[in-house]
Amino acid sequence: MLLKVYPDNPSERQISKVVEILRRDGVVIYPSDTVYALGCDITKPRAIERIAQIKGIRKDKAHFSFVVADLSHLSDFTRPIPNNVFKIMKRAFPGPYTFILNANNNVPNLLQSNKKTVGIRVPDHNIPVAIVRALGNPIITTSLHDEDELMEYATDPELIHEKYDRLVDCVIDGGYGGVVASTVIDCTGDDIVIVREGLGDLSVIY
Repeated sequence: MLLKVYPDNPSERQISKVVEILRRDGVVIYPSDTVYALGCDITKPRAIERIAQIKGIRKDKAHFSFVVADLSHLSDFTRPIPNNVFKIMKRAFPGPYTFILNANNNVPNLLQSNKKTVGIRVPDHNIPVAIVRALGNPIITTSLHDEDELMEYATDPELIHEKYDRLVDCVIDGGYGGVVASTVIDCTGDDIVIVREGLGDLSVIY
């Protein structure tokens, strides 16, 4: 299914359709403030397994991140966050960043792995934030890569739908996607480390 959703003002009815799919172990492709991504409800192990299969990776080796609507429920998934890191996150979010944090015991249970860390995203994009708010918990997110030699990420939702229609339950058409992924910041050690320099401005970190 290709579902048109307008990013400026996502329709509650359309968002409800997406949430219904996610609650039924569904997998969706959705737009973000960076690139198009695969997503599912973090509480649905079968859906997480499907995403791993689509990506061609083992679930226990996957580096999946969580999309959250804001920072109010971080303690549900992370160990206590140092004040300096939390201040940086408040400056950075919503925005094109992924923060790698030390996970608490809920994350290995959700992902059925021995993951000790978790990536956290609060995108500056109304569609994924509306989905998470309506769903009531985060969604798994992982960038949708393109096999094209010239472009690393798929950008055209109609072409994405043609390619993935049989693999996912819904492709959300929120317009053309970006081609630069998020900036990834590892905050699990004593020092803050830039793992990948992406779309986000590094000045918010320092």
